[in-house]
Amino acid sequence: MSARPAPTARDRRPSLLMIGNFLSSTSSIRFVCEDLAERFAAEGWDVIASSSRPSRPARLAEMLATAWSRRRDYAAAQVDVYSGSAFFWAESVGALLRALGKPHALTLHGGNLPAFARRHPGRVRRLLEGAAVVTSPSPFLARALSGFRGDIRVIPNPLDLARYPFRLRSRPRPRLVWLRAFHRIYRPELAPEMLAQVVRRHPEAELTMIGPDKGDGALEAARQAARRAGVADRVEFAGPAAKSDVPARLDRGDIFVNTTDVDNTPVSLLEAMACGLCVVTTDAGGIPDLVSDGRDALVVPRGNAGALARAVCRVLEDPPLAASLSRQARARAEAADADRVFALWRDVLFRMASVGP
Repeated sequence: MSARPAPTARDRRPSLLMIGNFLSSTSSIRFVCEDLAERFAAEGWDVIASSSRPSRPARLAEMLATAWSRRRDYAAAQVDVYSGSAFFWAESVGALLRALGKPHALTLHGGNLPAFARRHPGRVRRLLEGAAVVTSPSPFLARALSGFRGDIRVIPNPLDLARYPFRLRSRPRPRLVWLRAFHRIYRPELAPEMLAQVVRRHPEAELTMIGPDKGDGALEAARQAARRAGVADRVEFAGPAAKSDVPARLDRGDIFVNTTDVDNTPVSLLEAMACGLCVVTTDAGGIPDLVSDGRDALVVPRGNAGALARAVCRVLEDPPLAASLSRQARARAEAADADRVFALWRDVLFRMASVGP
C-alpha cells in the first residue's frame, strides 16, 4: 500500500477567531459573519466565534475574554467594524490582538462609517493601520476610507444563490415589498407615502413591510404615515422574518422598494435581486456601486417619495423594462455567489495566517 501524500499548506486549515454579531439565535437578524463562520467550520477550520450575547456590554466583555483566554487556540482573527458605539468593541479587540501579536483582518460595515471616520480620524486610522488586512463589502467604503488605509480589499457579502429561486417579472403585479430593520436611517415612513401615490394610478397596489423594530420610533412613524396617507388598509406590517423565510417572503412580491438615507451594501437588496424582483432604490451610500440605474434597478434621489412612486409606476407600465431589470438583477446577484466570495476569503485568511502559498 502506497503512503498517503503529506498534506500541503492548502490542505491544512488554520484556527480562526471571528469577532462580530452572532445574534441569529436570539433575534431575526443574521449577520454575514455567521455565514462565514459556518462555511469555514464546514470546511474543517477550527472556528472560535464571539459573541452571541444580546446585551452590548456583555457582548463586548465576552469578545475580549474570548480573545484573551483562547489566545493559544487561534492563529489569526477576523473582526467586524461598525460605526457609533459598536466601533468601540472593534477598537478594543483590535488593541488586544495587536498586543498579543495576532494577525487580524478587519471587515468594514455600515453606511455611517465614513461620517464616523471624519469625526474620529485618529481612532479609525489607529485601528485600520494595526490590521494585517482590511476588507470592505463595497467599493464605496473602500474609497471613503482610502485616506486611512490605501490597500482596502473589496470582498462582497456572500449570497447562497441556491436558496433564492429566480422568477422573471415580465409583467409585474403592483405587489411591493420593503425588507429592512425599522430604523430611522432607513426611512421606512417613505414607503407608505410612496404607495399612496402609486395607488392613484394602480388602485390594486399593496405593500408588505418586513423587518424587526429597532426601537427608535421608526416603526410607529411608518404606521402613522400609512394612516395619514390613507393606505393603512393596503400596508401589511409583517414583523421580522427568519433568514430561511426571506426567499419565500420576497417571492410573494414583484417590486422591491428600498427607501434608505444611509447604506453600504444591503444584503436585502441583493436577496431581492437574486429572486428577480424589480428593484427601486434610493441612491444612498454604496448603492450606486451595487446597482446600475436603468440596467438592474431604478435609482432615485434620497428622501423623495414622489420619485420612488414614479419609478414604481414606470416598472408597472413598461413590461419590457421590468423583464430586463428582473433578468439583469439576477445576473448582478450572481457576482456575489457564496462560492466565489468564500474563495476570496479563503485566500486572505490563509495568507494572513502564514499557511498559504
